[in-house]
Amino acid sequence: MYSSAKRNFKSYFLSLGTGARLELMKSPGEDSRPAHLAISVGSRAAVDRLIQEMEAAGVRIVSAPRITGDGYYEAVIADSEGNLLEITS
Repeated sequence: MYSSAKRNFKSYFLSLGTGARLELMKSPGEDSRPAHLAISVGSRAAVDRLIQEMEAAGVRIVSAPRITGDGYYEAVIADSEGNLLEITS
């Protein structure tokens, strides 16, 4: 379990074999949303490059690349329906 020291947020990561992982999150006070996806693009440079290309193409960037409280390097975008997608290194 990961618990944020800055806000009321907890998450659990479930590993699925040697590849995919599922994160279950709980954050009281935030609007509920059905789900979001995260995809790893391999490196911080790849995250930065992809986000720059997406921003230039008009994709809504919700959160610029940053290191999260649990140590991931990620940016968050919204798709055309408002679903969130994390782009991670």
